[in-house]
Amino acid sequence: MSDDDRRVLVTGGGTGIGAAIARRMTAGGDRVWVMGRRREPLEAVGVPVIVGDVTRDEDRRRALEVTGDLDVLVNNAGVGDAGWQQTLDVNLTAAHELSRLAAEGLARRGGSIVMISSVAGLVAAQGAPGYAVSKAGMLMLARSLAVTLGRRGVRVNAVCPGWVRTPMADSEMLAIAGEPEEGYRKASAHVPLGRPGTPEEVAAAVAFLASPDASFITAATLTVDGGASVVDVGMLAFAPD
Repeated sequence: MSDDDRRVLVTGGGTGIGAAIARRMTAGGDRVWVMGRRREPLEAVGVPVIVGDVTRDEDRRRALEVTGDLDVLVNNAGVGDAGWQQTLDVNLTAAHELSRLAAEGLARRGGSIVMISSVAGLVAAQGAPGYAVSKAGMLMLARSLAVTLGRRGVRVNAVCPGWVRTPMADSEMLAIAGEPEEGYRKASAHVPLGRPGTPEEVAAAVAFLASPDASFITAATLTVDGGASVVDVGMLAFAPD
């Protein structure tokens, strides 16, 4: 690859949505690195890997030394309900710090940042307040950075997936059913499109926001949830069986 190829860093890129984003952008001709704590799943993606913890400053700096100035930073690394502080550290603070460190290089190359948030950042649910707060924080972080970096030519956007078939979501489904498939069926019962998403569908949204086709889009939130977040839950009792 030449130095003119776009340089992309995907955090949490070893499985699920992160891996799908890395593969999608590699297929589009980008030079992609994936960052995560476990080498084996990272190497299975088939792109250069950076083994590191996004919550550690030395690992963040080392990652950017490896990639050089970036064209696209995808802040995808995340955990579920891992306790208040750890969840905020991984999902929100690490995204802020890595974006801050990458900003100079992104400005030099007219790049963009994509935050992988969640519909949990848009609507409230029972339990896991740390996760919801971290994902809502990512949305405001994207908007704040879009304002701060816009005059330097850097765009910042966010994607909010709903339920997507990933290893993390599979484990969540076991909380509502004996096996993941039944769990996805129950979780998607009131989703307008009637099903969970795929990592590839989220990756397509990210690829668009990072592309020249989105050159005048910044501070935007793109919801990829099959319509779930617009359902009026108070009216579900009146829905036909």
